[in-house]
Amino acid sequence: MQEQDDLITRARAWLAEDPDPETAAELAAIIEAGDVTELADRFSGTLQFGTAGLRGEIGAGPMRMNRSVVIRAAAGLAAYLKAQGHAGGLVVVGYDARYKSADFARDTAAVMTGAGLRAAVLPRPLPTPVLAYAIRHLGAVAGVEVTASHNPPRDNGYKVYLGDGSQIVSPADTEIAAEIERVETLASVPRPESGWDDLGDEVLEAYLARTDAVLTPGSPRGVRTVYTAMHGVGKDVVLAAFARAGFPAPVLVAEQAEPDPAFPTVAFPNPEEPGAMDLAFATAARVNPDIVIANDPDADRCAVAVPTADGWRMLRGDEVGALLAAHLVHKGAQGVFAESIVSSSLLGRIAEAAGVGYEETLTGFKWIARVEGLRYGYEEALGYCVDPEGVRDKDGVTAALLVAELASELKEQGRTLSDLLDDLAMEHGLHATDQLSVRVSDLSVIASAMAALRAEPPVSLAGLRVSSAEDLNRGTATLPPTDGLRYHLEGDYKARVIVRPSGTEPKLKCYLEVVVPVADAADLAPARTRGQEILDAIKKDLAVAMGI
Repeated sequence: MQEQDDLITRARAWLAEDPDPETAAELAAIIEAGDVTELADRFSGTLQFGTAGLRGEIGAGPMRMNRSVVIRAAAGLAAYLKAQGHAGGLVVVGYDARYKSADFARDTAAVMTGAGLRAAVLPRPLPTPVLAYAIRHLGAVAGVEVTASHNPPRDNGYKVYLGDGSQIVSPADTEIAAEIERVETLASVPRPESGWDDLGDEVLEAYLARTDAVLTPGSPRGVRTVYTAMHGVGKDVVLAAFARAGFPAPVLVAEQAEPDPAFPTVAFPNPEEPGAMDLAFATAARVNPDIVIANDPDADRCAVAVPTADGWRMLRGDEVGALLAAHLVHKGAQGVFAESIVSSSLLGRIAEAAGVGYEETLTGFKWIARVEGLRYGYEEALGYCVDPEGVRDKDGVTAALLVAELASELKEQGRTLSDLLDDLAMEHGLHATDQLSVRVSDLSVIASAMAALRAEPPVSLAGLRVSSAEDLNRGTATLPPTDGLRYHLEGDYKARVIVRPSGTEPKLKCYLEVVVPVADAADLAPARTRGQEILDAIKKDLAVAMGI
């Protein structure tokens, strides 16, 4: 009974200072109904601020995304920036088209202004890479992007960048979190009604002018594209970038072209999810383009699909990552090619053959973007950084342009993206990748699965003996500690498995790779079949080992 009384007392205290009539009414109704279970869920703790910032379901209470949580987060960020010597510095704020995004952006600008910093807000919902570009373009000390990327419709998030234009990493995350904890009440956070800059289109125009830099002057631009914005904010910027570059205007997937926070045509607004590309493929069946391109809702990721004899096939992120790397090598790119540990080892082989630098990082562009001398970085989850001097983060707009240029060049030669993938397989071996991804409603399932693997690591997977098992919590010679496990399997196929909890979604993710030798073109089809057989067997055995 005491615990129930404490819950209600805390809920009423939260309600008393909730600045949002919607969430206030929601919480008042829960209190009135005496729904202790719901209150416990919302007041069991607070959303944790980490290297991914904040992300969660919109709603009332400290375990949800709402204006009260965002105001506290902004106040903590402002205090951190001042402690770092950035008093009076500029913080630029961007936002997507999700529920409450504009409100959260405005609250952030008000808090920064009230704390004595300067704030500037992008003019409307725009792609996340525009915000990442704006930070360095405007000389800001930090940036905030209000977005939940490709999460379900009821989610929103709060992503923080520092003045170098890349996302925060430790120890900045823990130091900001500590400042957030020091915020006692919302009344203690000054929030003026004005004083920040509402930007016009100048930053967007500068970003669009920069997008041309990823293309080779005079390169072919003839590829015909179907494009979907996945109900997000990419359409106008992608169309403008393609027009400036001289590509034919992409044919839009009309049902998904305009921003809509309800994401009505997809179960999850992520091109990787089953069914998400169905409307794009239906459009492609009508207009017969050369390729299909999709962005996720905040347009920092880029998906590509190619025609096959049986319809359209989504390329894996690793396949697009390799294609872009090969294209950049062909264009004479110099510098370091980087990827995260969960991405295909093919990038390292391409880099070695080309004589360019190569580096492997922890998962996330917060790490990839910090690689010294970076020229190109990618991650298997459809993220590509093709212009690190402009955007030190994944950018689905410039990646789309570079894919279109590559497809145009191949088209002039009577070839396709699939043909180039075949070439890479014959040169370096067929790098078959797959993923076992388990979405959970109870996060303890993930902890239990990781604990089970640590307590009793598998000795074999798919009939292949596990030759090495690394607990990445301990770090390696080249990587700092992270919550993950890595297995290498013995045999001719150089099989590799990495298991880790997702940093942004309630998922346990297992990343699998098998390298099948290919002698010539006749070996390609059998190699693909053999690779998938091994991957499927690994998935089956891994699920048993994790107890899921």
